[in-house]
Formats: sequence, C-alpha cells, structure tokens
Amino acid sequence: MRARIIRIGNSQGIRIPKAVLDQSGLAHEVELEVEDGQIVLRAPENPRAGWEEAFEEMNANGDDVLLDGDQLGSSSWDDEEWEWE
Repeated sequence: MRARIIRIGNSQGIRIPKAVLDQSGLAHEVELEVEDGQIVLRAPENPRAGWEEAFEEMNANGDDVLLDGDQLGSSSWDDEEWEWE
C-alpha cells in the first residue's frame, strides 16, 4: 500500500487507513524509530509490565523486605515530640 506524505502544520505525516490500524493493533500512541532507513511504528511497551507477578514471586520467596531497614525508623522527634490528636 502506498500513502502520500502530506503537510500537517509545520510537520509532515501520512494518513493511516482504519483497516491498517485495526490490523496492526495500534491505538492512540506509538513508538517511532528509524531502523536501516525505514520508519518503524510499534505499540508502546508498558514500562511496568510484569511487575505484579514479580512482586508476588518476591513475596512467596520472602524477598519483599525493605533494603534501607533502620533508615525509616523513628527519630527522637518522633518518639518525644509527636502527639496524635
């Protein structure tokens, strides 16, 4: 399929037919790269994909402990000055 490069404001772009978008699974946002002289569009990756499973596995293995330990402990101000009302 061929598409014309058109002017869009101060930029240029192409119109992607709905059928092509439907087949590609692309939606509102894409990652755009140039590889070997070709423009490549792909769906953006979820940067936190797999985190939930990883956290569940850490919990099951007992690895979900705070690494900074005592740094989050209370200070003398917390112990002596703080009052709940």
